Amino acid sequence: MPSATTEYQNVIVEKDNGTTWVTLNRPEKRNAMSPDLDREMLEIIMSLEEDPETHVLVLTGAGPAWCAGMDLDQYFRALETKPGERARAEWVTHQWRWQRLYTFPKPTIAMVNGYCFGGAFTQLVACDFAIASDEATFGLSEVNWGILPGGLVSKVLDVCLGYRDSLYYGMTGETFDAKTAASIRLINKAVPAAKLREETILLADRLKKLNPETLRAVKQSMKLVRGMSMDQASDYLMAKSAQLRYRDQEDGYSKGIKQFVDDKSYRPGLGPYSRK
Repeated sequence: MPSATTEYQNVIVEKDNGTTWVTLNRPEKRNAMSPDLDREMLEIIMSLEEDPETHVLVLTGAGPAWCAGMDLDQYFRALETKPGERARAEWVTHQWRWQRLYTFPKPTIAMVNGYCFGGAFTQLVACDFAIASDEATFGLSEVNWGILPGGLVSKVLDVCLGYRDSLYYGMTGETFDAKTAASIRLINKAVPAAKLREETILLADRLKKLNPETLRAVKQSMKLVRGMSMDQASDYLMAKSAQLRYRDQEDGYSKGIKQFVDDKSYRPGLGPYSRK
C-alpha cells in the first residue's frame, strides 16, 4: 500500500498523522485525467481502503487547478480508434472516481484549490465533503464543444444539485465561482485561498476524533437510504445499527451512554465521547 515514500508518475500520496493527502500531479495539464493517472488512482484508492494509517482521505490538485476533467487528447483522440483500450480506460476511471471513492469506508474531503471542470465533477461529488478556495472556478464546458457532460457527470449531479441548477450549468456551459458553488450546495463552503489547507485540516482533525466504525456506518447508511422507500430504509437502518454494534470493537455506544448517563462527564450535542 502507498507509504509516505511511494512514488507515482501522476499522483502524490502523503500521510500525516492519520490524514492521507492524495494530490493529482499533472499541473502542466491542469491535472486533467489520463489513462495512466486513472490506473494509479484506482490502485491508490483500493490500497487505502483498509490502510490503518489512513483515517481521513483528502483529494486535491497540484498547481493552480484541482482537476480540469478528462485529458481530451489521451482519452478521446488517442483512443477513438481503439475501442478495447477505450472500454478498459473508461472502466478504470469510473471505478476510482465513483464506485470506489463514493463508497470509500472512511471520510473523504475534496480540497478544491483551483479549476474544477467537466469530468472532475464526478470525484468532487463522490467525496463526502468539499471545501474550495474562493479563487476556484467551476464549469461544465462540454456543451461548448459538442458533447454532453458524459461519463457519470450528468447523473452524479443529482446527488448535490437541484433540477434548475443542473440544467442551467449543463446547458449553458457557464462557469461559476466557489461562492456560487456553495450556494447551490455543490460544495460545503468557500474559504480564502490562504486558509484552504487550514480549514481542511480542521475538518479532518474533527473527523479523526470520532469513532471510525460509527463514521463508516453513518456514511454508508445516509448514502444508501437516499434511493430507498421508508419501509426499506427502516429495515436497513435497524440491520445497520445491529451490524455497527457487532463491528465496533471500541464499543462506542456503551462508552458514550456511560459517560453521558452515569458519569455525567460529556454531553453528546457538544462533541464526541472520550475515546481514551
